[in-house]
Amino acid sequence: MKQIPAILEEKAAELETYYKENYPGLAPLAKQCFLNTIETTVKQLEDGSYFVITGDIPAMWLRDSAAQVRHYLRYAKQDQDLRNIIEGVIKKQVEFVNIDPYANAFNESSNGMGHQDDTQLNPSVWERKYEVDSLCAPLYLSYSYWKETGISTIFTEDFLKMINTIIQVFTVEQKHENSPYYFRRYQCVKSDTLVNNGKGRPVNHTGMTWSGFRPSDDCTKFGYLIPANMMAVVALSNGEEICREIYKDDETAGKCRTLLEEIKAGIEDYGIINYPGYGKIYAYETDGFGNYNLMDDANSPSLLAMPYLNYCGKKDELYQNTRRFVLSKDNPYYCTGKYASGVGSPHTPKGMVWHIGIVMQALTSTDDKEINDCLIMLANTHAGTNFCHEAFNPDDPADYTRSWFAWANSLFADLLIQLKERNFFKQEGQGVNNERK
Repeated sequence: MKQIPAILEEKAAELETYYKENYPGLAPLAKQCFLNTIETTVKQLEDGSYFVITGDIPAMWLRDSAAQVRHYLRYAKQDQDLRNIIEGVIKKQVEFVNIDPYANAFNESSNGMGHQDDTQLNPSVWERKYEVDSLCAPLYLSYSYWKETGISTIFTEDFLKMINTIIQVFTVEQKHENSPYYFRRYQCVKSDTLVNNGKGRPVNHTGMTWSGFRPSDDCTKFGYLIPANMMAVVALSNGEEICREIYKDDETAGKCRTLLEEIKAGIEDYGIINYPGYGKIYAYETDGFGNYNLMDDANSPSLLAMPYLNYCGKKDELYQNTRRFVLSKDNPYYCTGKYASGVGSPHTPKGMVWHIGIVMQALTSTDDKEINDCLIMLANTHAGTNFCHEAFNPDDPADYTRSWFAWANSLFADLLIQLKERNFFKQEGQGVNNERK
């Protein structure tokens, strides 16, 4: 980004100053993580839209790009340059969904770059792994921007077309056997392709909508990915309100409402299991035939992130049960070591913890001591880079994946901002201790 909006420079400096005073161990990360997205991943295109790469991959993911700019939304009302950027990102996301709603990542132009898989290829598409959350992300971002700024000019004819496209795809994928989508990648690890001739394992009709891949871009084991369906419920609720308030389109709004109610009923009817020691918890995946995948992945949408995604409150009993499972050794991707404990992912080497997982644990916690513990882990595991990474070895933080991963840095900055906004460190018992220095 050639010129950073003045409001972001101002807020980055404020954040850095605040943490120098209140948590010196995190101060070196505050400014550069806050600015990482805008400094290194955002590019204005000739049509006025903005293309956002994830970091070390030259493609724009719908999910990542929405998450990367989320922490800037609270400042958009104060700065026209920032509004132009966020509106440009939304414009590009709308364009991409209307090009191919089954794709997860796109090229800067129609240049044919990216993966050449056995699927319905398009030169604008970098990768065509169908992920439910990819379609949710633009609705989350645009709805939040509207609520923060009151600006409704983002809701164009193309935007309404996108909403109808999302409804259509989610509805088709409620009965996946009728879907035109298939995906096959050859000479790859098995998590990079779909079994059953590219269609994935069979699923029952549940009301939920099928997802071929997780937000990690790994294939689902069972096609109903519960956290993604939770995200779909909220996204469709956002879409319903946009259709009623902005477009005065009660028909499309009604379709959003009907679909979200079917998906939510499917989650509650098929996505919950009684697990010894925890009571009723949400499964990560199910096929609707009684098979469950009990785990969580640090990539969001995740079970841990349910309150962050606005699906439920932090104190919701079913969430709390699920959260205890996720943050335990019973979750096969919860990892512990000398410097950290947290949720990892089958997408990265076994035993590694994700910074996104630790940050999400803090963002969804109601326990200040737990939040403190997460901050200590974050301060001690950036390996002197002053950036968050994808995954790291909890016994040796210098052993990490992805030195440039803007999503993790943005989510971490969001946590720092929220703690500052609630004056976390000025509360009783929250003084600076030696571990923080």
